[in-house]
Amino acid sequence: MTGTGPRIQDTIDTTRPHPARVYDWFLGGKDNYPVDEELGRRIAAIDEGAPKAARANRAFMHRTTRTLAAEHGIRQFLDIGTGIPTEPNLHQIAQSVIPDARVVYVDNDPIVLAHAGALLRGTREGVTEYVQADARDPRTILEQAARVLDLDRPVALSLIALLHFVADEDGAHDLVDTLVGALAPGSCLVLSTMTADFEPENVRKGIAAYAAGGVTLVARSHAEVGTFFRGLDLLEPGIVSVAQWRPERTPDGPISLYGGVALKP
Repeated sequence: MTGTGPRIQDTIDTTRPHPARVYDWFLGGKDNYPVDEELGRRIAAIDEGAPKAARANRAFMHRTTRTLAAEHGIRQFLDIGTGIPTEPNLHQIAQSVIPDARVVYVDNDPIVLAHAGALLRGTREGVTEYVQADARDPRTILEQAARVLDLDRPVALSLIALLHFVADEDGAHDLVDTLVGALAPGSCLVLSTMTADFEPENVRKGIAAYAAGGVTLVARSHAEVGTFFRGLDLLEPGIVSVAQWRPERTPDGPISLYGGVALKP
């Protein structure tokens, strides 16, 4: 970086765990710190399925992106809460189907910013950009995204494993409503978020472990997740455990994350 502003490494708080870095640890990544690994290990000790859930969630993103590009012809993607790059990334999936697909990633973690160069390597025909912004500021996100995406044409909005870090009282529904409301008909919402419907005790302990690390985590019921899709047309099989959304092989037991994809009429 140039100028008088802080260097990226100076803005990274290594004294507190960050959800993106804990998720990176679950996926076997190297872009995390001891404080993130410590929380990841604590959660895995409580729920040994946590790393499996992270992998299942990642696979859900792969399948939904491929489905929307291949079956619905979606050529524009807005991925909020991108996280640390783990190949294949969303743009690689989308551009493997539609080479000129346009993808905008959004995150507020300085480590993701540091790795933005890796995120931006796409096809020559396509466009891949990164926006440094907070998910709780959807209007800024839309303003920045509109420099790359044509919001008068369909966009796939991906909120993957994001909303369980935003409580209802902190504006989770306003966030979704503002983003979806700005998109053209034919756009879609891809969403996954934590639930305690399948393993309530493990999830309760996991939420407590995150809280001890200073991270808010919210588990929602099937009905509560459904409220994010009001006014949209859910694709089959509806809102299900992410491992059960159009699986490419026989899925394992339920993962404590609901996922769904819906079209804006």
